Amino acid sequence: MGETSGILTALGGVGLFLLGMTMLTEGMQALAGQSMRRLLRRFTRTPLRGVAAGAVVTAALQSSSAVTVMVIGFVGAGLLTFAQGLGVVFGANIGTTLTGWLVASLGFRLDLDMLALPLVFMGGMMRLFGGARVRHGGGALAGFALLFLGLGLMQAGMAGLGEVVTPERFPGDTALGRAQLLLIGVVVTVVTQSSSAGVATALVALDAGAIGFGQAAVMVIGMNIGTTFTALLATLGGTVAARQTGLAHLLFNLLTGGLAFMLLIPFAPLAEAWIAEGGRDAARLSLVIFHTVFNIVGVAAILIVLGPFMALVRTVLRERREALTARLDSRLLVQPAVAVDAAGATVGDIARHMQGLLIARLSPSGPARGDNARLRQAMRALDETRGFADNIDSATLTGPVRGRYADILHILDHLTRLAYRMAQDERVATLQRASRLARLARITRAGLIRGLSGDGSEQAEWFGRWQEIVQTRERRLRDELLARAGEDGDTPGVALAQMDAARWLHRVNYHVWRIWLHIDRIERSRESPKGIVPSPAREEARADVRAD
Repeated sequence: MGETSGILTALGGVGLFLLGMTMLTEGMQALAGQSMRRLLRRFTRTPLRGVAAGAVVTAALQSSSAVTVMVIGFVGAGLLTFAQGLGVVFGANIGTTLTGWLVASLGFRLDLDMLALPLVFMGGMMRLFGGARVRHGGGALAGFALLFLGLGLMQAGMAGLGEVVTPERFPGDTALGRAQLLLIGVVVTVVTQSSSAGVATALVALDAGAIGFGQAAVMVIGMNIGTTFTALLATLGGTVAARQTGLAHLLFNLLTGGLAFMLLIPFAPLAEAWIAEGGRDAARLSLVIFHTVFNIVGVAAILIVLGPFMALVRTVLRERREALTARLDSRLLVQPAVAVDAAGATVGDIARHMQGLLIARLSPSGPARGDNARLRQAMRALDETRGFADNIDSATLTGPVRGRYADILHILDHLTRLAYRMAQDERVATLQRASRLARLARITRAGLIRGLSGDGSEQAEWFGRWQEIVQTRERRLRDELLARAGEDGDTPGVALAQMDAARWLHRVNYHVWRIWLHIDRIERSRESPKGIVPSPAREEARADVRAD
């Protein structure tokens, strides 16, 4: 095989490997997308559990970049906190080492064509003739097979370059040489967008004798750092929490790279001695062991100093007061389910903002300066959120995600009605002019404050009971106003204005209750394994009748 032919064959092998990685990742994401989101939300309560979840998900998807970008999207959408996202990102570095183990243990010991070609055929048939899930599974199966076909071409190409590509042609084991090898590893990963492909290439080159163990090890360290490039791109224009996650990923991989160089000092002599005895098998296993060990050590080290590390990241990227719609990143629209979750978190933020404003408006001292500006801010946020929700491809939504989308539309409707009523300054002013109304306003305000102290179903249940209490008091007060109309010098117009203000209190309480009921449904849908959320028919029917 000539030099040119060997180069083209090796490049074709890299291309097939990358294509296989892409198909495997996309197929697995499609098969386990919703389950993956639930897994990440459920098993990231502590950093250590987040690391385990990140390792498992990355091992399944075979792409640390895909998992990291997914996590950044979840953090930006409010599904994961910054701390939870970090655990998953750390674990992704461990999970990505599985590809190296597969390549080292299987790729060099089996007849790749005999193994891969039947799998490609099966995967192609599944994609052509299967249902949705079977098609995704077929894509993942074909992608897995293409990994080994690509690996076989890389081996063949490197065999043809055995006399041309030698360790002497690569930078040596000096400070400058290591810096150059590190840069090569970074560039390879940035260009291929896959550290797994880079590690596989390094294994093939090591197996062919094109590079030595020390050279391969330094290149793999560079590949580990280069994998942060995709994640950094995903943070551009995102929320502060998303950008903090991307920066933390970069700093963590730089720290891990520094630790890897320290570990290489005692590890290299041991590996060289093993390779001298065990040959090429020992060389491949030494590299994947080193790749795995330095990632595990890096995760263990960062967990020890996690608190100061997070404080450093937050200092570098300070979290300023953000707009209510900061989570609505248009790039999330390519993943409708994630976009729905971002919209759900946003309407929750707007609801809390407006409820705080409502509490302030019901203060005995009356509306505060700046309340109207805050209300206009909420109205602008509602307009933007409605526009974002309109742009979600709702036709592709199914099951619990579609249910959450419907809940978001309900919340937007009630928030819009609540904003309209809160802009009625005259009715708010009437509440302060009559002692009986002022007392009802104070009671209502206390209930709104009490409701905010709970969470989830507690809030929905509390506001459901509270709006009934307010409704009963409003009706009693209205009957008293009608009975006493014209007494004490009050004109019928004054009585009607006071009844209208009392009805205003009941209506705003009603909207608050409905908002929190749907927010609770969204939260329970996310947590429920099947996304099933009970919806009492009586409550829904009563809401439809009484909604105005």
